[in-house]
Amino acid sequence: MTKAASNTVTRLQEAFAEAGVTGRLHALDIDSGAELGAGADQPVVTASVHKLCVLVTLHEQAAAGLLDLTEQVECPVDGRTSGPTGLAAMLDPVRLSLRDAAYLMMAVSDNTAAELLLERVGLDAVNATTARLGLTRTRAVHTFREMFASMREDAGPAGAQALTDPYVIARLRALDPARTNHSTPRDMTRLLGALWRDEACTPEHGAAMRRVLGLQVWPHRLAAGFPFDDVHVAGKTGSLPTVRNEVGVVEYPDGGRYAVAVFTRAARTAATLPSADAVIGTAARMAVEALRGQ
Repeated sequence: MTKAASNTVTRLQEAFAEAGVTGRLHALDIDSGAELGAGADQPVVTASVHKLCVLVTLHEQAAAGLLDLTEQVECPVDGRTSGPTGLAAMLDPVRLSLRDAAYLMMAVSDNTAAELLLERVGLDAVNATTARLGLTRTRAVHTFREMFASMREDAGPAGAQALTDPYVIARLRALDPARTNHSTPRDMTRLLGALWRDEACTPEHGAAMRRVLGLQVWPHRLAAGFPFDDVHVAGKTGSLPTVRNEVGVVEYPDGGRYAVAVFTRAARTAATLPSADAVIGTAARMAVEALRGQ
């Protein structure tokens, strides 16, 4: 590691500490292969970031003729996976296409939409896709419905209120990379690089996936580090108690393309921690600027 890169890593660690989080990061120049990491190979809880793997699997199966993205699926009211957005928050039965469910899964992190797609493609297929792409440290252990069920079981009779108790947080299987869906920052930038280079799927499907990643509505994490009209950020967040993540690609008007994966774990259990959200963008910008300065 060069002295400049070492200095950047030190600054990253200081930024994470000041925000009250433990942070893991990897940034990759998609075209040159230049990279920078801080804990890049440490196992991390993916949370909803794993929906990116579901998206790639869906399009891989569509490209292979195993499904049609315009296929209609029913979403009854009963049995929906919990969540504050999209189908998960709706009150009436819904019928929609697989590709529209994928949009909801990525743009607003709709847990019910993700579950509909997992029912269609299968968890084993998601793991087969990540294995095919060489993501050796990435694995889906359970569906999102199963993950939330484990949280309810681990929280005990106090329910969601218990999730502010550090002792309860410590026993949640959903926050242990060894027992839940997991990856590493380096694996995630490898996936994003493959997606942006059309190596993850056919160019037609790659373009469709990049489009939907660019429609994510949350501006408070990765995108917050790049508040410029001519810089485009496409990404996917992931959140659980004390966990705030985002992976994405930052594209500059000069053609520079940078995959960034930031995973954090907060010391405090509060649901609202603006500094923990903001440091994701801050750290991403530090890393990208370091790569651009090489």
